[in-house]
Amino acid sequence: MAFYQYKAINGNGTVANGDIEAGGRQDAFRKMEALGLKPIKLIEKESKSAGKPSSDGSVMLPWKSSRITFKMLENFTRLLSSLLSAGVPLSRALVILYREAASPAAGERWKAVHDLVVDGMSLASAMGRFPDTFPKVYVAMVEAGEAGGFLDLVLSQIADFQSRDKELRGKVLSAMIYPVVLLFLALGVLVFLMVFFIPRFKVLFEGFDAALPLLTQVIVTTSEYCQSYGLFMLIGLGIMGIGIRNWLATDQGRRKFEQSMLSLPVIGSLNAQFAMARFCRMLGTLLNAGVPLIHGLNVARRSIGNQILVDAVTDSIERVKKGETLARSLSDCRVLFHGSILEMISVAEESGRLDQELMRLAATTEKDLDQQLKTAVSLMEPLMLFLIAGFIGTIFIGMVIPIFTIQDYIK
Repeated sequence: MAFYQYKAINGNGTVANGDIEAGGRQDAFRKMEALGLKPIKLIEKESKSAGKPSSDGSVMLPWKSSRITFKMLENFTRLLSSLLSAGVPLSRALVILYREAASPAAGERWKAVHDLVVDGMSLASAMGRFPDTFPKVYVAMVEAGEAGGFLDLVLSQIADFQSRDKELRGKVLSAMIYPVVLLFLALGVLVFLMVFFIPRFKVLFEGFDAALPLLTQVIVTTSEYCQSYGLFMLIGLGIMGIGIRNWLATDQGRRKFEQSMLSLPVIGSLNAQFAMARFCRMLGTLLNAGVPLIHGLNVARRSIGNQILVDAVTDSIERVKKGETLARSLSDCRVLFHGSILEMISVAEESGRLDQELMRLAATTEKDLDQQLKTAVSLMEPLMLFLIAGFIGTIFIGMVIPIFTIQDYIK
């Protein structure tokens, strides 16, 4: 049995609020009708106690993660698409999914979506209540599928898009692992030398009344500062990091950061190509599913991820509404779309296969991006090794040079 909080209209025509115990939502509706209540809203109360059995008999442990993983969402999307394609009603399909969920957290989330849909809300609106699980682009595509009557097809396209997007993101992250590890290794070695190694060498020089070489003085002074003020430096860096994070959370800060990222020599180009590939794949997916071009552009622009580029695509949408072709409307956004790409989009529009060409462009760009990432990483690895060797070698030389002159002072 579960407790439900309801809002309903009673026999006098006034709105009443209260709680009711029932074996399920349908049972709760029947009990409310028996009491002469016309339900407006019905919400199941959440259990406050950890470690108690859930509605399916499983035990929810207090340390169990409530996070919905990408894999859970992809499975949910594919299974819902398959069930709808087989003719299963939406509410029944959602019941099947939350009963067979891979984790209690996923089951609760799918059940919450089901309950909202049963109460009369659209699937897109119900998913929009949980932005931590369903991204805005996901919800917008579902809304387009519901409006066009091809929800099952859109869900299948969403699952494919999610899979490819995850694969592309995985390639980017895996390409950056080794350089990041090298960077942290260099910082660790540098801190060890400054805090532990150099102070022991300094003791050797203190007994000699002689001026140390300039390089050695700089290294020793830096080491002393690290020892004396290292903790304050870390605190300052932490405060600076929090300040930068808060600044990036603002609209102005995010735009300036994204603009600076696009201006970088190599990273800017890779970032723009990544955004263009996502945009083309999303728009091609929507057009292939039967979504109108204007609606598809409004949804696809949200997938770009960079607000500067989103603004450029937003301007092109207004031009398409006025009757311009897609290729011509995108011509001002040269950061994303080069001349050859615009020419291919223009030809595809004339031949009526825009969706296929956009998907092909996305696939080609992803391959080029993968190759460029491999090249950039292969160049970055020796560069970082050279910098690490340069730092360590400079410190080593600076501390060894005085040793060769010690015997002169001894004589």
